[in-house]
Order: sequence, then C-alpha cells, then structure tokens
Amino acid sequence: MARILVVEDEAKIARFVELELSHEGYEVDKAEDGRAGLELALSTDYDLILLDIMLPQISGMEVLRRLRREKDTPVILLTARDAVMDKVAGLDAGADDYITKPFAIEELLARIRVALKRHAAPATSAAIATNALTAHGVTLDVDRHEVTVEGAPVELTNREFEILHALMANPNIVQTREALASAALGYDYIGESNVIDVYIRQLRSKIDDRFGIKLITTVRGVGYVIRD
Repeated sequence: MARILVVEDEAKIARFVELELSHEGYEVDKAEDGRAGLELALSTDYDLILLDIMLPQISGMEVLRRLRREKDTPVILLTARDAVMDKVAGLDAGADDYITKPFAIEELLARIRVALKRHAAPATSAAIATNALTAHGVTLDVDRHEVTVEGAPVELTNREFEILHALMANPNIVQTREALASAALGYDYIGESNVIDVYIRQLRSKIDDRFGIKLITTVRGVGYVIRD
C-alpha cells in the first residue's frame, strides 16, 4: 500500500487525517513543521505528500519549491486560503492538486486516489496527432516544450502549456473548463475548474495581448476554443 507523508502543524487535523488514511490501509508519517517535512520528503521515497501551506519554520510553498528541485513526488496542498490565485500559484510551483480547509475526508481520499493513479499511469496527452501544432501564427512544439509566435518565443508555465496544448490539438472543438482542467491538472481532475479562467487570462496576456491576435475564444457558459 502507498506510503503518505502528512505535513501539518495543526495536531488535531494531522491526527484525524492520519487515522483516516491508516484506516484506508495507507502507511502514514507525519511532520509538524516545514523543515521537518522537507527533510522527510527528501530522505524518504513517499508515494504522496499532503502539504499544508501555512507552516512554521518553512512555508509549504517553499517546501514544495525545494522538493521539486529533486523529486516529482505527488503533492496535494492543504490550504485555508480560497483565493484562486493562491491555488494557481501552488499548481504552478509543482503541486498536483489542492484542497481547501475544512474538507470532507471522502473528498480528500478521492483526490489522493486520483493523484496516485495519475502518477502510476504512463504520461499521455489527449488526442495529439503531431508534435508541432500551429494556429494564427502560434506554433506549439510538443517535443521541445516551446511556444513561439511568428518565431518569437513565449515563456509559459507547464500548466499554461498544457491548456494551450489541449486547445490547439482540438481546433474548432469547444473545450469545457472541466476538460481543460483534466488535461492540464491531471487524470480525472476533480477540483474547481475556475482556476482555468485564471490560466486563460494569463495565456491571453502573454499571447493575444502581446502580439495583437485573437487566439482563444470564449464560448459563454461552456468553455474555450481556438477556431481556424
């Protein structure tokens, strides 16, 4: 069974999560602050880490950044913050998912199963027929993980790249926020899809606004599309 590290400074929450995970058959270790959590995360091969953002000594975000320099262990952020930008920042820093306190244990367990399944499965991308996709002067090179507009490079985060990838791979097909969330954030993603709106705004700022083109179209009440 999977081994999970819980990094949480609120003792009651940590103990509750530990008992529930143990009941589900997971092997559980705990850390009460960011420094101890980072040391355990780097020294032990965990299958998944539950990481609180607000931690003493080292913040959860800093723990995540340092961890990502060496390991790709799946990380689910536990946060009392409900601002979308905080969630986007965590995802861009390398988190696989997030859940906002207070949470139902059933939802947390479901997210853990999704993260573990995604990490165990071979990486795949939806319906990509070629390694280079083009639209409106924008070229997305899958192999090089690069995006250019008329030859000018565009710096995108991994999440932005995956969302643009999903849109360009399916021209004229409207992609729902949920579909884009699953494509960019993981296998059968079950989180809030409104984070996609933030990523779309960032893509438009970096591509549409910067180069004066109309790449991504909003289909009100449905999602987004790139049309021919």
